[in-house]
Amino acid sequence: MRVVVTGATGNIGTGTVRALTEDPAVTAVTGLARREPGPEAGREADPSGTGKLEWAQADVTDTDLVPLMRGADVVIHLAWLFQPTHRPAVTWDANVVGSARVFDAAARAEVPALVYSSSIGAYSPGPKDRAVDESWPTHGWPGAAYSREKAYVERLLDAFEAANPRCRVVRIRPGFIFERQTAAEQRRLFAGPLLPGRLARPGLIPVVPDLPGLRLQVLHSADAGQAFRLAATGDARGPFNIAAEPVLDAAELADLLGARTVRLPARGVRAALAAAWGLHLVPASPGLFDLALQVPLMDTVRARTELGWTPRHTAREAITEFLEGLRAGSGRGTPPLAPGAGGPGRAREFATGIGRRP
Repeated sequence: MRVVVTGATGNIGTGTVRALTEDPAVTAVTGLARREPGPEAGREADPSGTGKLEWAQADVTDTDLVPLMRGADVVIHLAWLFQPTHRPAVTWDANVVGSARVFDAAARAEVPALVYSSSIGAYSPGPKDRAVDESWPTHGWPGAAYSREKAYVERLLDAFEAANPRCRVVRIRPGFIFERQTAAEQRRLFAGPLLPGRLARPGLIPVVPDLPGLRLQVLHSADAGQAFRLAATGDARGPFNIAAEPVLDAAELADLLGARTVRLPARGVRAALAAAWGLHLVPASPGLFDLALQVPLMDTVRARTELGWTPRHTAREAITEFLEGLRAGSGRGTPPLAPGAGGPGRAREFATGIGRRP
């Protein structure tokens, strides 16, 4: 079985590629990325030295993807651009138009199966006191570009399935994904250069805001990779929610940080974030804050029973690893995850305008 993976060097991609190279049923993996990684990335993704993995430089917005996909048994589409949040036309081009090009190329190359990384962010606002299954509407949250784009790509997939009934389509909808080696990238993408990583040490953060709706589902990157492997190598179809237990609320996060909770109105916290984003002090938009408080809790029974997926890490373990990585500035040997990608003293992050340019 030959599998082509777009976005193979990112947070989900590195875990997925490693899971695929370790699977005896997979004979070849082609990892596509805008910036081809060095030898270290290959050793991390294929630690057993199977020789299954090859890299190819490709941009989903303009590369001819058909030759790269021809002869593949499965395409896993993970490529996604989070920044620049101040230029939504750029992310729309990469995420929506790029996804349309991936799906069109898979159809033209007659690939038998397509696995797409959707998101909890594709869901319409929902309950925080009970879990919803995969039938919950995927209209997104209109105030966040990320959510609008994920929801729109769900509609593109609806059209793709109708036009290509012989292609097996799987949609994985993960919660928030963390691990130690992705900490440097996620700090750059969402917190920006002004956050000292050493503050993520228990005891140094005195309080955690207890906000209405602050209940998050997370999972470890390696467990996400296993879900995509199972979707690629099995015969599953349709959407699958994936997340680990427990659901993280303010009390759980405070316990991890050795802090106490303080009840705060979401409106005040959002106003402070909006001001910081408007001044280009943080890259994460207030729309992402709204989204985190709006998304429903997901039921993961279908992934566990039909996909055969069981996470090896708890949600607390995933967050604990992330916090350790944040303190250490941890990363991987791929361009998106490299710990030094922000430049000396994080100069490159400042030079891009913190949310203005990717």
